[in-house]
Amino acid sequence: MRYTISTEPAGHEFRVEPGQTVLEAAIAQRIGLPYGCRDGKCGSCTAQLLAGRVGYPSGKTEALSGQPQGACLTCQAVPETDIALRVAELETVADIEVRILPCRVADKTQLNHDVMRLRLKLPETQRLQFLAGQYLEFILADGRKRAFSIANAPHDDALMELHVRRVPGGEFTDFIFDELKERTVLRIQGPLGSFVLREQSDRPMLFIGGGTGFAPIKGLLEHALHMGITRPMTLYWGARAERDLYLPELPRRWAQEHPSFRYVPVLSQPDPDWTGRRGYVHEAVLEDHPDIADYDVYMSGPPVMVEAGRAAFEARGLSPDHVFSDAFEYAADSPSFKG
Repeated sequence: MRYTISTEPAGHEFRVEPGQTVLEAAIAQRIGLPYGCRDGKCGSCTAQLLAGRVGYPSGKTEALSGQPQGACLTCQAVPETDIALRVAELETVADIEVRILPCRVADKTQLNHDVMRLRLKLPETQRLQFLAGQYLEFILADGRKRAFSIANAPHDDALMELHVRRVPGGEFTDFIFDELKERTVLRIQGPLGSFVLREQSDRPMLFIGGGTGFAPIKGLLEHALHMGITRPMTLYWGARAERDLYLPELPRRWAQEHPSFRYVPVLSQPDPDWTGRRGYVHEAVLEDHPDIADYDVYMSGPPVMVEAGRAAFEARGLSPDHVFSDAFEYAADSPSFKG
């Protein structure tokens, strides 16, 4: 049976086919519901179920753990009745077409001991329209997909930049590091995701990255600086040791060139000669910003980091409506992962 989905406060209505998830139906009908991993893990798609009933036939509901009653994972939820949702829609994401395109590896550069930068060239007559912070997927020969955040901003789209962390036992990341040659042709799908800048807000912004979670944040910050946004912006980049901070000169240059921007690296297992901040990155944020309820917070990195930050910030009064996240797994052999 087909059911009707209604959303607040945008007031949209759309229909869901039998067995279709709420998010699948929304994407097909260009309704801009937020989402991230589409695998029930990150929680970026969470909405509040105001009326009706949904089921989770996939069993993938990891991100519901710890959520308040009435939370709905739209990427996994299949309606069992007409439903009403409270969700912050993203009209700009809805306007962008998801496409499948060939691309050629323009260059690959190893940035540190376990991160490779790929730059991809699309066909001469093609451009991938995207918003800063979104991601794309490689479509492998056997149909599997591998997802990576886009690290450049839309105004600089001659090449698509990705930051790939080598995963122990990861077949695809081993291929990228050891076998992938420049000029190789690959197939991509995108753009995907709703980890995008809320440009209409007038609140100061905190950006929190873990590992290669720096990639989409780099795109967001380059876009914000290019657009001349002067709201205060601070980047907290968490890693284990200093060698894990790749491209560290880039945020330092932003800080020199833009008075509204600050950069704070935070190491959890630093070498003895490290003179900077130590500990967990979300704790450093709270030490500096006890008034975090007044900020927009953008977090990108492993789920454990994102969830720890979300819980700590909301406990200090930050509304969930002002926390935006892109949580991804570093998986060795799952059907789809982000890195």
